[in-house]
Amino acid sequence: MNTLSPLKSTRKPVIGLYSIGLKAYWAQFSGLEQRLKDYGCFIAEGMGQWADVRNFGLVDTEYAAREAGEWFNTQSVDLVFCHCATYATSACVLPVHQICKAPVVVLNLQPAARINYARTSTGEWLAHCGACVAPEISNAFNRAGIPFYIVNGLLGLRHTPEISVADENTADRPEAIRAWREIADWIRAASVASNLRHSRFGFLGNTYSGMLDMYSDFAMLQAQTGMHVQVLEMCDLNERLEQITETHEREKLEEIRAFFEISGDSPSDPLVKKPTDEQLLWSAKVAAAQEQMVRDFDLDALCYYYHSADGNPYEALQGGFIVGHSLLTAKGVACAGEGDLKTALAMKICDLLDIGGSYCEIVVTDYIDGTILVGHDGPFHIKIADRKPVLRGMGVYHGKKGTGISVEAKVKAGPITTLGVTQTMDGRLKLIISEAQATNGQIMSVGNTQTPVKFGLEPDLHMNRWFAEAPTHHFALAVGHHAGLLQKVGTLLQIPTVVI
Repeated sequence: MNTLSPLKSTRKPVIGLYSIGLKAYWAQFSGLEQRLKDYGCFIAEGMGQWADVRNFGLVDTEYAAREAGEWFNTQSVDLVFCHCATYATSACVLPVHQICKAPVVVLNLQPAARINYARTSTGEWLAHCGACVAPEISNAFNRAGIPFYIVNGLLGLRHTPEISVADENTADRPEAIRAWREIADWIRAASVASNLRHSRFGFLGNTYSGMLDMYSDFAMLQAQTGMHVQVLEMCDLNERLEQITETHEREKLEEIRAFFEISGDSPSDPLVKKPTDEQLLWSAKVAAAQEQMVRDFDLDALCYYYHSADGNPYEALQGGFIVGHSLLTAKGVACAGEGDLKTALAMKICDLLDIGGSYCEIVVTDYIDGTILVGHDGPFHIKIADRKPVLRGMGVYHGKKGTGISVEAKVKAGPITTLGVTQTMDGRLKLIISEAQATNGQIMSVGNTQTPVKFGLEPDLHMNRWFAEAPTHHFALAVGHHAGLLQKVGTLLQIPTVVI
């Protein structure tokens, strides 16, 4: 399937890193200090594939710890990794994080899977004893009220340093693979938090009247994520629509034909027909205007809904929304219908992690297959479709004004994750996560996106647990199993997270 380039580049997170040791060791054990610095450089190089890494180097006194904390502040780091290179007093660690308030992850990465017992000297052992200090650091952080997270495992070198007497080629061991997967997940989560702090979410029109779960407090959303909400009017879009030329229309129509299959009439629903040439051209014109509006307002995501009075010109404008918003979603601008700002946030989180994020709700339960069909009559994330999405002409948008073209598609069969963002009675956001399997089951030919999903529990038990968390009725659907990764996002955003 063809791919679409993102409209905006994603910010790389700025990651702080330092290694710890005890200054008294350096004069006692020749080569140990440089060996540990080399380990830190190896970690920095590995992290560099996902982040802009600022490696302070070795911290071996409380004076150096204060210097490191001040330096990390000047670097505006999003997350700091403390590498337990050997034993160090916790006084060499705590000041860093009393000064720099970025979240901290402690790395306990042993260089070798087993020391060479017969040949190991004290200096050799000290290069492998990072775990010794980890509980001391944990205690100090706890008593200081500093949240912390720990990654345990192997360092993952692909060679053994000349100074070592143990086998340090551990890159292919599961303990190293697991540890580096954890490190990558923390950095990816930090990228989400960093990008949200610099993001602009458009709110076009209003929220579907009466959908109480959709109503959002813009100030609380900005307070908890850093995202700015840009309130937009339909006239902002219409102004750009009037500037679209026939050349723009043709270019966008070519893009639409490249990424969608044009359907015939639905075999089951008389209201669902083959899109007419006029409908396709109108959707192309609206899509061109939508993309221009996103560029002009520098948007990272968008939610929208417009309840038009009969005959109002904006009724036809909103009738052409779905195709363009699906294209925008595939270009990294998550678009959610019905004015659902919280689900736009869920979709954007998934998109930043490059795992998709399609707009969904419960469609119907299949008790024979044990699946829940999920989807929606709105934008779909083209990148995670099982094949080319189908465009169908809609005689009516159920529950909404107007007619136009809708997208019919489903997500690739295989592991998926759902992410819902809800708001609790005290105004706090909450993430609700589930892992499941998308199946190759049947879907309806009614112009809506749909995916049959088999959760870990039978449908009724899953829904019991899901509904008990007071979710919104919309959520984002991502490909792959990512509960652990999304939990880290919630942790760094300080948003309560539940996994069902």
